[in-house]
Formats: sequence, C-alpha cells, structure tokens
Amino acid sequence: MSSAFLKAVSAAMERIAPLRLAESFDNVGLLLETPLKQSKRHRVMLTIDLTTAVAEESIAKEASLIVAYHPTIFGALKSFTMANPLQASLLQCAAHGISVYCPHTALDCTWGGINDWLAEGIMGGNRAGTVRPLQAEKFSPNGDSEGALGRLVALQTPVTMDVIEKRVKEHLKLSQIQVGYASNRDGLRSSALVETIAICAGSGSSVFAGKKADVYFTGEMQHHEVLAAVAAGTNVILCGHTNTERGYLPILASKLQAQLHAAAFAEPFDIVISNTDKHPLEFV
Repeated sequence: MSSAFLKAVSAAMERIAPLRLAESFDNVGLLLETPLKQSKRHRVMLTIDLTTAVAEESIAKEASLIVAYHPTIFGALKSFTMANPLQASLLQCAAHGISVYCPHTALDCTWGGINDWLAEGIMGGNRAGTVRPLQAEKFSPNGDSEGALGRLVALQTPVTMDVIEKRVKEHLKLSQIQVGYASNRDGLRSSALVETIAICAGSGSSVFAGKKADVYFTGEMQHHEVLAAVAAGTNVILCGHTNTERGYLPILASKLQAQLHAAAFAEPFDIVISNTDKHPLEFV
C-alpha cells in the first residue's frame, strides 16, 4: 500500500505536470513503488538521472522518494538483475525503501515547465516577445491550454547571435556551448540578427522538424541534422542534453513544496536536489 507521503507527492506532481501531457513514446509516473515500509523521514530527492551515484546519495540521505526527470525504465524488461548498473540502482532503491517517480515529457509540455524556463533565459531580462508551443497545443478536459512540446520565441526586438549565445551561457551557467552558424547569412556570423528561436529541452531534432526559425536551441542533435539546419539558414545552439534540463530542478523543488503545503500535508518533509547528478560528458 502506498504511503501517505508517496500519494501526496504523486498527486502534487500530477498537478505540476499532468501525466496526460506526456508523449505516447514516453514512460512516466510512478515507476518504482517500494514494497518496504518507508522511513519516518519524508524526503524527496530531485535529479535529472537516477545514476549509481544518485542512488547511493539518496540512500545515504535517507530519501523516501526520488523524482527523476528521465524515466528509469523505458522499454519492456525480460529480467531485472544487479548485472545491469541502471537496474541495480533501482533494486538498491527498492531494498532501501525508496520509490521513484518520473515526469519527463509531461514536464516539457506543461506551461511553466522546462521549455518555458529555457524561453525565459533566451528572452532576457525584459522578456519582450511572445512564446508559443512548437507542436499542436494540448487542452485540459475543461478546454484550457496546457502547453505542448517545444517553444517558439519571437523577440519583440531582434538581437544578434552573440547576445543569444551570452544569454544561453548565463542562463545555463555554462562556459562553453556549441554553435553552428547558418551558411547563407552574410557578414560576421556572431553579428547575424535573430528574431525567432525554436527551443526544446534535451534532444530537439524531431520537435524542430518542419519548423522554421532563426535559431534551433536544444541539448543535442545528430550530425546530419545540424548540417541540414545550417544549410537551410538556421543557426544551431547545442549545450549538452541534460545541461538544458538540470537548472530547472530548483524551480521544481519550489513548485513541489508549494503544492504539498497547499494540499495541507501535515507531516514534516523536505525536498533536496542531488549533488551528484551531473552531465555525463565533460570538456577536457
């Protein structure tokens, strides 16, 4: 039987990022429910990926629930063994009374989610412009727009590419990013004017397909997809898959805490962000 805290957090996450918004290919929601009685400490660990290090950290910090943005289980499994490091992390969590919840594309689609956070960084301090989904909008049962995958930012006043690059670095707290400059633009490439930016957290190629913009801003794209974009006159900014997602975790922590308080969850709890979760690739 689910604990009251697990039920409360699952309900709060559903209000933050309704699971009905997730893409059909995705695997979201409560993916691991521990069969053990949870500890008296009500603690949520937020992370992008449930790695071995994050699992060990969660056990050491006596978390009762991990909210991992990326699904820990995607396809069907024929076995569940310690030989597979990712499965071993889940088994260790279960053995220590830690459940796992994953929101993924539900959190991408929803208004106020990860893609809107990326859009805020692109628009700068005055946030002058418009933001709309790249994909067809999804609607709640009562007819309200709930968002969709991707965002298209249209700046009120065009800025140069070097301004966009600076905004991305500052927002994501990165010293380096990868930029592909459109091959048919005149003058200095970093001085080219930008008005529209297509945004997708993580891997954006499929979301960008058929969408025209001055810039594609995402975590990663395949080589031939970058070549096609710059040949068609679109600049490309790549930052590393999880680098476009991890900075949202403090916002999620605030949202989750507010939702639990609003639901009047009476017992003490805390929400922490993993210190060991990080992008798996480094510049050396």
